[in-house]
Amino acid sequence: MKLSELGEFGLIERIQARFRAPDGVTGIGDDCAVLHQSTGRDTLVSSDMLIEGTHFLRKEIPPYDLGWKSAAVNLSDVAAMGGKPTGTFLSLALPADLDTDWIDAFMHGYADISERFGTPLLGGDTTASPDRICINVTVLGECPYARARLRSNAQKGDVICVTGSLGDSAAGLKAILEGVERDVEVQRLIDRHYRPVPRVPEGEELRLNLGVHAMMDLSDGLGSDLQHILDASGMNAEIDVSAIPLSLALKHCCQRFGWDPLALAVSGGEDYELLFTCTPQAEMLLSVPHFVIGKVTSSRSVQCHPEPVEGSSHSGLDPESRITWRGTASPLSPGFDHFKKG
Repeated sequence: MKLSELGEFGLIERIQARFRAPDGVTGIGDDCAVLHQSTGRDTLVSSDMLIEGTHFLRKEIPPYDLGWKSAAVNLSDVAAMGGKPTGTFLSLALPADLDTDWIDAFMHGYADISERFGTPLLGGDTTASPDRICINVTVLGECPYARARLRSNAQKGDVICVTGSLGDSAAGLKAILEGVERDVEVQRLIDRHYRPVPRVPEGEELRLNLGVHAMMDLSDGLGSDLQHILDASGMNAEIDVSAIPLSLALKHCCQRFGWDPLALAVSGGEDYELLFTCTPQAEMLLSVPHFVIGKVTSSRSVQCHPEPVEGSSHSGLDPESRITWRGTASPLSPGFDHFKKG
């Protein structure tokens, strides 16, 4: 089987089957590994890679922004567990002809976001690359013993929430690729793509509420990331698409350029907001800004081949999906997969 057939998450499952985590350890399959310590706290560990040409275009992204984003996407993994980041390790493969001014600007961005969240750079590695830049970051974090929020804890009757608007980052990337004129609104979307802000304090605050069950960050898109929570929890979900939060900048730019805001919000990814489930009672007490977009169910409320939405010949449902999308007559695609095209 080719990787294009297996897909990114099929590959992860294939690897996971060969390396079972020890008892009491959360290993492959969540935002971070969770390692219990004798101190009564848990250590959180995650690693992520950014490859030139796949995750970024060197000619488009300022090196400062790339340094910022390289750290941010990893800090977001710790936020997704409700933890506090404590340090990072950075490994770089760089072309030998890369200018040192580029490297200085990259490290400036990396340092600024690291200082913002009190997360020092503790080590790493450097090596030469034939042509492309490769960046690998490992982040360490901590949280109280057995209090990390896992993807597998969603429960029937939970409401499904997100901490902020979706689709801005995907729209920013689209603006870059299509070369649209960069006015204030377009630049706001591009900034969301280049300089995401991990929801670390929000994640810690959500962890303190025992009614918050499952949580992860939105990196691959709502359609894909929610599916991960549902698969891990053995649950299903109904999403009210009219409740998905969209920024004014996204709405205005979609109107101007003929983009589909819902497709960007559901499938675009890289918003790095938190997606979480909690009891309706807990949701009413949350101090963290959030939007309720749906609910967790024990079974799909419709069959895999239901009657189509009025005015459409397509139900918008994937037979393999655990998600029922309410309020759309258009098919909704899952999020990003590195190996599947189209």
